[in-house]
Amino acid sequence: MEYNDKQTAIIDIAERLFSVSGFDGTSVRDIANEAGVNVAMISYYFGSKEKLMEAVFEHKSNKMRLKVENLIQDTEMTPIQKIYLLIDEYVEKFLDQKNFHMIMMREQLTDKRTPVSELILELKRRNLESVRMLIHDGQKKGVFKKNIDISMMMGTLIGTVSQMVLSQPFYRKVHGMEELGEQEFRSHIRKKLSIHLKKLFKALLTNEA
Repeated sequence: MEYNDKQTAIIDIAERLFSVSGFDGTSVRDIANEAGVNVAMISYYFGSKEKLMEAVFEHKSNKMRLKVENLIQDTEMTPIQKIYLLIDEYVEKFLDQKNFHMIMMREQLTDKRTPVSELILELKRRNLESVRMLIHDGQKKGVFKKNIDISMMMGTLIGTVSQMVLSQPFYRKVHGMEELGEQEFRSHIRKKLSIHLKKLFKALLTNEA
């Protein structure tokens, strides 16, 4: 669904607070105070804290889902070009949406079955299914190997990018980049991740590796 400017502002604030304090540790009142609105407005727009979290997931995941669907339909790009573009999209997404992925990681550390854990499972299931369609297309064309463990492959992609995003202070220190500006450092990380993951995925997927 489309959100108006006020709804989008509330979603962004909720995302930031959820990433810091977790879903259970953040109240609707906390979000309302930070957004400069009353609790009734949040209730009017979203209905409940659970529905607001659903809106956070919907708002952040829709763009990626549409991009993957467009890749699946594209008839001009080769299968490996599609995977390379997917890698770049994931890297960019993680760098742009650090708070959202903090929510994902925080909530997955709990063993409880909660509305949030169900949202995460559904998001991961949809993403996995979309990537599976890309891989199967490459296999049908004889470009990709058979018997690829797609779950492990996606775990490698997401785990590698997550670790790099979370360990930026350590990376800066060991590589002497502590004085590098944020945008310049981000450009460096984006390039390093892109090159590393594309080499790795080419070896994992293609018959020529």
